Amino acid sequence: MTEYMQDTSSMLAPYAAKAAQTRGRLIPESPSETRTEFQRDRDRIIHSGGFRKLRNKTQVFIENEGDYYRTRLTHSLEVAQISRSIARTLGLNEDLTDAIALAHDLGHTCFGHAGEEALSEMMEAFGGFSHNEQTFRILTQLERRYLNFDGLNLTWETLEGVAKHNGPLVFEKAEEQIPESLAAFNVRYDLELNHYPSAEAQIVPLADEIAYNTHDIDDGYRAGFFSFEDIKDLPLFGPILEDISRHNADADEDRIMHAVVRQVIGTMVTDLVDTTRANLARLKPETVADVRKAKEATVAFSFAMQQQLQVLSTFLTKRMYCHCEVNRTHAKSERIVKDMFSFLMEKPNCLPNEWFARLKGHIRDDAFKSRVIADYIAGMTDRFAVKEHRRMFSTETMI
Repeated sequence: MTEYMQDTSSMLAPYAAKAAQTRGRLIPESPSETRTEFQRDRDRIIHSGGFRKLRNKTQVFIENEGDYYRTRLTHSLEVAQISRSIARTLGLNEDLTDAIALAHDLGHTCFGHAGEEALSEMMEAFGGFSHNEQTFRILTQLERRYLNFDGLNLTWETLEGVAKHNGPLVFEKAEEQIPESLAAFNVRYDLELNHYPSAEAQIVPLADEIAYNTHDIDDGYRAGFFSFEDIKDLPLFGPILEDISRHNADADEDRIMHAVVRQVIGTMVTDLVDTTRANLARLKPETVADVRKAKEATVAFSFAMQQQLQVLSTFLTKRMYCHCEVNRTHAKSERIVKDMFSFLMEKPNCLPNEWFARLKGHIRDDAFKSRVIADYIAGMTDRFAVKEHRRMFSTETMI
């Protein structure tokens, strides 16, 4: 197996991240006899409790609204698949890209962005809340599965990719700061937050964009929020829809939509690969360190594709994300999260025993208490949050 690992590594581009050259883990561990370090990271993420719970966390539609709508889990798997394909085409490390992609949404709360917005509002006085920081907290603190450390003790390269999901953490405004959890970890294990991440990590947010833009169109169409007539003038979708419909006049619309989504994904991936290859030829990185120290992102869409994606994003915001049915669910979800947060801040002894135990010695420290409560609520699935809210506030549960 060691020989296989070396052969695989030799097939990668010079600027790819190599598992054999990892900067290691915060807590040193003996190497695996059967897996590279990045494969171990991927496996730890898949076996984590946080990853399993993504099955019942909202993407756009609440998990129980339909069997075919995306959840955070299926979305994460789709992002990972697209990311791996791009990494393979560019000669990059698929295992590292896979690990980062599978981890990138672990910090999403119950009810998707509605839950995040509610927690962000409730946590405003206590350092704020973001799903990106929460992902990092899960990976470095909140998972409690191993005997010798909290978190998953992932490699430097995987943690770097998660921390820099949106690029280098460089802020121009004084009020913008590195999230507290990330800043504290960075003191112990410098992730070079002012540099770009590896090319493998740069793939993931763009694959994320490919996945949610195309699949949200698919889910919105299935929900009846818009028809073929509504998307015929959209960039990317319109021309492909017209071409497929013309050559498959007798096909049912569902099959046509699947064909359109597949072709749009392929078009976006091709644009990303071609643009990135042009960037590589221009920037001429010789090592992964050269990618990190570049003055611009190496992996990118073309300017034309970025413009098309902006039009698509505007359409989805207007016709789907702000649809009255989504807004109603959004408002209910926010109320559930805010109710629970306020109640537990006032009555922290109503937390489950293992969570209340974490407040020992800090019961009067509102900042500490709020973070524990946010961790508890953020980790809930949609259905558990509904049940927990009912247990907290419904008198019927007393009978």
